[in-house]
Amino acid sequence: MKVLVSDQLGEIGIRMFEEQEGIEVDVKTGLSPDELKEIIGDYNGLVIRSATKVTADLLQSAQKLKVVGRAGIGLDNVDIPAATQQGVVVMNTPTGNVITTAEHAISMMMSLTRNIPRGTSSLKAGQWDKKKLQGREVFNKTLGVIGFGKIGSIVADRASGLKMRVIVHDPLVTPEQMEKVGFESVTLEDLYRKSDYITIHVPKMKETMGFINKDAFNQMKDGVMIINCARGGIIDEADLEEALKSGKVAGAALDVFETEPPGTCSLLEEENVICTPHLGASTREAQTNVAVAVAKQIIDYLKNGTIVNAVNVPSVTGELLTKMGPYLHLADRIGGLMAQLSKGAFKEINIEYTGDFQGIDFTPVTTSLLKGLLTPSLKDDVNYVNAGVIAKERGIKVSETTSAESDEYLNLITLKAVTTEMESEIAGTIFGKKRSQIVRIDGFKLSMQPEGYFAYIRNFNKPGAFGSITTVLGERGINIDRMNVGVSDEKTTNIVFLSTDTPIPDDIVAEVEALPLVDSIKLVEL
Repeated sequence: MKVLVSDQLGEIGIRMFEEQEGIEVDVKTGLSPDELKEIIGDYNGLVIRSATKVTADLLQSAQKLKVVGRAGIGLDNVDIPAATQQGVVVMNTPTGNVITTAEHAISMMMSLTRNIPRGTSSLKAGQWDKKKLQGREVFNKTLGVIGFGKIGSIVADRASGLKMRVIVHDPLVTPEQMEKVGFESVTLEDLYRKSDYITIHVPKMKETMGFINKDAFNQMKDGVMIINCARGGIIDEADLEEALKSGKVAGAALDVFETEPPGTCSLLEEENVICTPHLGASTREAQTNVAVAVAKQIIDYLKNGTIVNAVNVPSVTGELLTKMGPYLHLADRIGGLMAQLSKGAFKEINIEYTGDFQGIDFTPVTTSLLKGLLTPSLKDDVNYVNAGVIAKERGIKVSETTSAESDEYLNLITLKAVTTEMESEIAGTIFGKKRSQIVRIDGFKLSMQPEGYFAYIRNFNKPGAFGSITTVLGERGINIDRMNVGVSDEKTTNIVFLSTDTPIPDDIVAEVEALPLVDSIKLVEL
């Protein structure tokens, strides 16, 4: 077995590969995409960090590749659907650097507050600017934490130790669960209005790109300080620069940027901006942790078939995976669809298994559903190993019921969810040997294959409704692959899933939503 390490990895991880009988390791960092593509066909395992891009094109040349291991959490640089389609297991190391990143956010906050970088540079330049570099105390100040996952929760804990008042916004964590761990849950608007400091700990996804923008800054307290050690692009850098110039934002501490490295960037020329080159996970301890973890995981998989911390396949044997695969896929899609159609934090979910499931163990299927449910909000932080733990940490009550009787379908998986704002139900089945179908959403019956980009539309069941929708999309150059319609029992409203080649742009979404016979529209990706 051959393993390629294409990004920098702690020496201990490389030694672990070298000491394994039957495994040959090559360390070749800094390769161009073409150079990597030329040699990748020789390797069974690939170890990466953030520099290597594992694209669909690269995977086409990686015919022997069995596993990709990321020494860290983020998998923005891996085409996971393409890897899954090719049978390549994608693993990360989700816990190796959470403390390091949280500590970096606290360090950045303190450095910004006490002008430590400016003080260092001015003193080295022969200046003694005590009055100019006057700082402030964090004691009794309010820290707003956006995102209460692994890193955000550690930041909140460390800040409370500094005797700061900590308030948290995370729409996927119930106020009751937040109160249990000693923190105050607030709306985003309240967090903006009350916080002296705001630190961001959410994953990078479509919904969070440009999340902190001009509108957000306008809602904040004058003189707020901003810390971002999460992902570049979550803060709109042009809007931040404007807020710094106006004095709305007193200072910003940035470890991540829209483009990395940022090159020539006017934002970095602002005196009240401190910055580091994506050092959140860069400590000796963290690099040792992730190097050991990724090496152990890849070795275990290549030699024993053991799957740990995989984001695209559960921890089961290959034989069982073949049998369970269709149900795992269906459960994942039901969970992902529920997450995207629901509002509020999940409080309770019940999974009903009815019909003939050929004696399979439902535990991995439930785990797959939980991963699908949590992935839209947590992205790479959730996998088949930790999905159940995260659900429990977020106060989600999970229950299962089983029955051998199924009236309409050979087998049926039904997810019933209760959030802080609504109740909903989605059911799906397997047609043939492996084709997933969604067959019920709340009171609507339909038959929809959960793959690709969709516009989920609720419309009034009247003549001309479908025609008005397709006319707008056709005139704006949006190609519709499939249309699946569900009708309510009262036959007064419909739900429509329109499958499109690419996501519909926001301006066209607004145009469809303004149609007289359209009640609502929401974009979904499965």
